[in-house]
Amino acid sequence: MVADPHRQASLGEGGTGRLRGLLRNRRQAPGLQRQSTSPPRTHDRSDRTRDHAATSRPRVRNCAPESVLLGKASPLHTELPRRREIDAKWRLGVAATALDMTAKRVRLADGDEVEYDRLLIATGTRARPWPKEAEAELDGVFVLRGRDDAAALYRRLKAGPRRVFVIGAGFAGCEVASACREMGIEVTVAERAGAPLVGALGGVIGAVSAELHSENGVDLRTGVMVTALEGDSAGRVRAAHLSDESVVETDVVVVSLGALRNTEWLTGSGLGAGPRGIACDAGCRAFDFRGIVTDDVFVAGDVARSPHALFGYQFLSLEHWGNAVAQAEIAAHNMISPSAERRPHLWVPAFWSSQFGVNIKSVGVPPMGEEIMITQGSLAERRFVGVYGYKGRIIAAVSFDNTRWLEFYQRQIETGAPFPVEFPTVDRRPEGRRPVPADFPDPSLPTHGPTVTLSGYSPADRSLVFTPAHH
Repeated sequence: MVADPHRQASLGEGGTGRLRGLLRNRRQAPGLQRQSTSPPRTHDRSDRTRDHAATSRPRVRNCAPESVLLGKASPLHTELPRRREIDAKWRLGVAATALDMTAKRVRLADGDEVEYDRLLIATGTRARPWPKEAEAELDGVFVLRGRDDAAALYRRLKAGPRRVFVIGAGFAGCEVASACREMGIEVTVAERAGAPLVGALGGVIGAVSAELHSENGVDLRTGVMVTALEGDSAGRVRAAHLSDESVVETDVVVVSLGALRNTEWLTGSGLGAGPRGIACDAGCRAFDFRGIVTDDVFVAGDVARSPHALFGYQFLSLEHWGNAVAQAEIAAHNMISPSAERRPHLWVPAFWSSQFGVNIKSVGVPPMGEEIMITQGSLAERRFVGVYGYKGRIIAAVSFDNTRWLEFYQRQIETGAPFPVEFPTVDRRPEGRRPVPADFPDPSLPTHGPTVTLSGYSPADRSLVFTPAHH
């Protein structure tokens, strides 16, 4: 029998925390008190913007940054639909600062403490800032994570800058570059790896992305790092200095270096939390630092890392709003259900991106791939499906303007279908008859792009290590 969960706390203002509240309304226990607080904040300029935004109701990103930057979608379209009123006590704009699992209390930044019987942690991620604080504070330096970031950058792009400089060629960085070119703005993209998107999709697909950038007028600089951002006497950014000693004059810089998981406030709490997120089981129950599962603390969304049966039970961290919503539903169900009725979270990772008029979609975990086959279409035509293999089975698929095949390959992933793909397929070309190395970068060299991070098998291991399969 489960204790009646009269006091439930939900930490986080995104789609995960809000959906949990919606679902909890369906089975409300007498005397229920629900708390929803904001994730912990740092004090750089971008986070001050989010602190202000946290006084409004929760939201979730559900459209590509390119759509907002081009004015095709309002930032308001990123809100989670309000299907019903949530009977919750909102503590928006108040950060959680500590967790006492013994006393079952969460300490807040205003000094208040919230008691709970069940706790959901959905504190998500924040944009990784430019590491040099003085340079990050220059006027014209932006990060892109939430809708307020997108709205601020949109206003600056509408003002007509001479050149935009993007640091990092992951999905967000590439979408910013695409939006700039569609607006007629000159743009330079700097990437430490050999091509865009290599951390997420590997070198074979990265080469196609590099061609798309060049053909659309992007000044693409690969194999380089940005060593400094230079400002003028008025505190405005004016140039970026690169490791090859070149200097690019610019009046807008977009820092696209990935995300940081909001776990610092859990230091000393006893949870298995660290830079990769908070470890939890397939039912969203958090592990403590010894690898022992808890039964009253649950985790969901970008901050969670959990084992997945389809991918060798490795812990996966997924940065996608669809996963956050799906995991929130599982967490909410399990928080109010007896153990015999609990469900596992087995959402197959998926993402989409729109760049330079090309629709890119993927299912599965491409970074696990050792090899890739082009099973439909052609790389040269930019219309194809690539299938990734790992230890003799299909592990992921990616499509460029060929989405109709992804549902089929998702079923292949779910059933552990063999790789290489031996059956004949529609529009199979000679180049797709044999697999080739997927060509993911050396994991010791950080890249800007994985949307799915493999983080080993131990819930108590908090070191940040990423090892693709073929290294």
